[in-house]
Amino acid sequence: MLLLAIDTSGKNGSLALVCVSEREKEARAEHNQFTTLELVPLAGRMYSAQVIPSLHDALTRQNLKKTDLDAFVVASGPGSFTGLRVGLSTVKALSEVLQKPIVAVSVLEAAARATNVDSHVFVALDAGRKQLFLGDYNFPAKTNTEALVAWDAFFTAARSTAAKLFSPDATVREAAAAHAINIQPMESPQADAFARLGYEKLLAGETTPADTLEANYIRASDAELFSLPKLLS
Repeated sequence: MLLLAIDTSGKNGSLALVCVSEREKEARAEHNQFTTLELVPLAGRMYSAQVIPSLHDALTRQNLKKTDLDAFVVASGPGSFTGLRVGLSTVKALSEVLQKPIVAVSVLEAAARATNVDSHVFVALDAGRKQLFLGDYNFPAKTNTEALVAWDAFFTAARSTAAKLFSPDATVREAAAAHAINIQPMESPQADAFARLGYEKLLAGETTPADTLEANYIRASDAELFSLPKLLS
């Protein structure tokens, strides 16, 4: 199976072609072998001009065609409004033309999985305006909550949680350190990591039709008050 994964959610993104050798198609995803054929960096603010040419070049280097693609995995948010639209519109168009399935993957879930923590973990992403996109994941049970919260509310509550805290954003970690809170650094997941998680969801039947695919902005209006949900209880 050949997967195309696209992440255009942040300041920088990526595109990946990942081949999955399906030894046990009905079994768990880890029973199969994943080979990243291409992992192409994409520069932020230039996604609309880069995605299709980068895909074309990647397929050409691998002697493949668009019709060889079996499924699409896309970062669905939260993240940049404009960036997310580029990735989503690209996979929508390809899916409609090629009649292949789409799997939408949360940026927060991909980040939580990238920590390799097999327990309770929080991942915080800088949402601007002194707010955080906060993902609360408890592995392996796969229970989760995602929310937009204010920095100060999170820093106050984080002192009492037993969850492990991570963020790929230096601004978040530095602000937390000023409140005597240790948030561990991590690398932002790239498109090949989205492909792996997307394949698991594909096996579970968690696909999204092109006509209903939408971005998960987790963004409230300016008129709303931001407060920390009962995530850290």
